[in-house]
Amino acid sequence: MLFPLLFSGSPVTLGRAIRCSLFTAGGFLLGGCVERDAAAEAHANRADSAVAAAVPITALPHDSAADSSTALIAAGAGGRAGRREKRAKGAKPIEAVHPAAVHRTWPPPPLPLAEALLPTHRIVAFYGNPLTTRLGILGRIPPTRMLDSLTRVAALWQAADSSVTVRPALHMIVTVAQGLPGKDAKHRLRTGDSTIAQVARWAEARGWLLFLDIQVGNSTVADELPHLLPFLRRPYVHLALDPEFAMHGHGKPGRRIGTMDATEINHAVRTLAQLVTDSGLPPKVLVVHRFTNKMLTNAGEIERDPRVQVVIDMDGFGPPSLKRATWRHVVLSEPVQYTGWKLFLDPRLDQPMMRPDQVIAMWPAPLYIQYQ
Repeated sequence: MLFPLLFSGSPVTLGRAIRCSLFTAGGFLLGGCVERDAAAEAHANRADSAVAAAVPITALPHDSAADSSTALIAAGAGGRAGRREKRAKGAKPIEAVHPAAVHRTWPPPPLPLAEALLPTHRIVAFYGNPLTTRLGILGRIPPTRMLDSLTRVAALWQAADSSVTVRPALHMIVTVAQGLPGKDAKHRLRTGDSTIAQVARWAEARGWLLFLDIQVGNSTVADELPHLLPFLRRPYVHLALDPEFAMHGHGKPGRRIGTMDATEINHAVRTLAQLVTDSGLPPKVLVVHRFTNKMLTNAGEIERDPRVQVVIDMDGFGPPSLKRATWRHVVLSEPVQYTGWKLFLDPRLDQPMMRPDQVIAMWPAPLYIQYQ
């Protein structure tokens, strides 16, 4: 069931041009808002259109905060100092997992190959799609300002933890779940190759990483991956999967939280591993988003291959207390390999937003950081 969330007295709603997934689970508000404007929808359908013809980038009410993200992230955004964090009314406490107990059960990763990014690097990524302002900072502000902002934010993380090398990354949603079924009734929209290539050039020119994110809708990982293989053959391009929007033919995305099983994750792991071997590539990173237990089933059966480094990215929103509770309940309770953490630049979602030193203090320290 979808529950509306009141922002400044206005409910977030579903419609032809807006798809928003805000859910309650265990008494807590969890999830994320994914919106796509009508102009971007029309443009993205023209898969081979030139990047120069993309819809104009317009500012959202909170874009000034996104554009000044260095100060915002350094200080922690969205609330007065010393503001008391309150649990949602009726929320049930999530059982804490003591770090010492986790340490005894956390699976050691396979011995990293020589060129592996993790655990000697921390990836700091900006998330979204350049065709719309609604999906994240990657498309919310003009490209030059966005890229410069990521440079400054990555420097903050490097200053906060010098024990690892920070690698900036662009995290692009290339397959976007949709409320409308589309011609093949798959409830997903693929971004055109020309747009992906443009973002790849932004990353490559700076020596950065690029993550291609799939929201399968009513498609499958097996059907969506082949379209991305030409890009994944590039050594700096990696993969992400979002189980929240995996519907398996049972309804449209956004009506409920989707789910993905270890068998689907393993298909991606095997595909990437074979790609690494066949093309002589450095190990790939596979990011899997998660903020509820049911989003990822049989997590303990996810295959660990030294050619593919799996990151479980905790992408719930809320005040720090709620995010830490979700981390314990969802990520630590079913350890896979490496861990990630999402931060929302919109102060309506993360209030206050956690600083780099606060996130690094988590155990195990997240090695993949994503800003939306």
